Amino acid sequence: MSVLTAIKLYINKMIDNCGKGMKVFLLGKDTLPLVSITYAQSDLLKKEVYLFERIDNSARESMKHMRCIVFLRPTPENIQHLCAELKSPRYGNYHIFFSNIIAKPDILKLANADEHECVKEIQEFYADYIPLLDHVYNLNLKKISSAVSTSWDRSCLKRSADSLISVLLALRKYPVMRFSAKSELARNLVNSTYDIMKEHSHLFEFRRSDTPLLLVLDRRDDPITPLLNQWTYQAMVHELLGIENNRVDLSEVPGISKDMREVIMSPEQDSFFKDSLYSDFGEIGIKIKELVDKFQKQQHSTAAIESISDMKKFVDNYPQFKKFSGTVSKHVAIVGELSRIVQDHNLLEVSETEQQMTTQASHSEVQQKISSLLRNPKVREMEIIRLVLLYCICYEGQSGHNPRQFIEAMRNRGISEAKCKLATSIMNYGGKAVRGGQLFGEETKIAMTKKYFKGLQGVENIYTQHKPYLIDILQQLQLGRLKESDFPWHGGSPQRIGEIIIFVVGGITYEEIKSVHEWNISNPGNKVVLGSTCVHNCRSFLDAVSSH
Repeated sequence: MSVLTAIKLYINKMIDNCGKGMKVFLLGKDTLPLVSITYAQSDLLKKEVYLFERIDNSARESMKHMRCIVFLRPTPENIQHLCAELKSPRYGNYHIFFSNIIAKPDILKLANADEHECVKEIQEFYADYIPLLDHVYNLNLKKISSAVSTSWDRSCLKRSADSLISVLLALRKYPVMRFSAKSELARNLVNSTYDIMKEHSHLFEFRRSDTPLLLVLDRRDDPITPLLNQWTYQAMVHELLGIENNRVDLSEVPGISKDMREVIMSPEQDSFFKDSLYSDFGEIGIKIKELVDKFQKQQHSTAAIESISDMKKFVDNYPQFKKFSGTVSKHVAIVGELSRIVQDHNLLEVSETEQQMTTQASHSEVQQKISSLLRNPKVREMEIIRLVLLYCICYEGQSGHNPRQFIEAMRNRGISEAKCKLATSIMNYGGKAVRGGQLFGEETKIAMTKKYFKGLQGVENIYTQHKPYLIDILQQLQLGRLKESDFPWHGGSPQRIGEIIIFVVGGITYEEIKSVHEWNISNPGNKVVLGSTCVHNCRSFLDAVSSH
């Protein structure tokens, strides 16, 4: 059940269907990042794909000697562009693949536009999502509702429902459904998805060996996880630097070289990154040293070129050597910058206080620590905001809960009024009155004690003791204890659940991605695919919260 493998198989089939010869990929704004994330350009060159073009680029040259692979979402805009293309074809022939279900009237429009009879085939390949890892995909939709409403933006609802249909068809799953009861967003998405499945029921006539579950959740049910600092490699990079379509912008890093201002961080194209995704910050330091030592040994071996055969061997191995050199430089630069940020801005002390709040540790002790950090000039504005917002959520309703003192301290630090108002916005977004489920559990003090002592053992240290609410939901689901009042069924409920597809409206985090990866290793009978509208770090999450 791999969303990444499904996309790769589709792309391979497109290329194979096109046959031998020079090819061009004609893509839309949605399918271009999908292809670039799934395959390195060098790998597609080996398959005779020499050119990548956007269909909305009217300045493209005519190249009749090339075969064209068209890969688009079946949107009205793309259909219009494709009709114009077929009326004045720039390429020898066209193999057209849509990433989702295409309406019959749109097929008729394309047939009428194909006056030159250059279309060889039209097929639906269900790849209407952006795969990040085998078990994760997203849609890069940061804002899903209008500024004046908390209900779905219509286009975002359709995009999300289409993506779920695509994933279900790609994985050949016909699921039962549950959703977060307090979330109208989750309810509407389940209804929309069900309606499409019902309309196209013939596409879902799969052989059913088990009963998969589609569980639609709302980010507002757990506003804590996106506010926390992270200490595993992939999560830290996204939190402190930002990952967008596997690209990391390093242009603001002091002293960075020109060729390192933007780097690719793809597990599919970088074996070191793939092996280190979930390594904690301490482990990464050791791994980087081992990587540098290995590179230095290779560098010394290339210095000893004494014969023609040595020279030939060096030339044969040079592409791998150059790639290895780039990998080392990239990760040394990134880990160096992460270390600088952690040290310069007291992130360890900040993170310790964050983790204490997630276990609802001593209220008075936490208040003192937050007050001390607010006075510390080394602590950045972002960390101050996240500390205050975590306090608002974690201690809501407790005796002595007084966020006003911290909001005033924020003003005294020169933080803008708009950012000070985030303390109110976070309660409107994910306070007790809004969120569903049991974020802190029903036995808070027992749960707190377990979490705290777990945090003192071995690798599970005080900075990584927090576990996302998503994992608690999965555990309750597996035990058959997930309350119907909190997560009702859409339709009937089966006796036994197999694989699980979770979609989180409003964004997921890399901490949740890591936790689901660990869940899948431990629970092969209930493996999870995790999808969402976007992948948040604290900055993007606060942008979403600010509209509430």
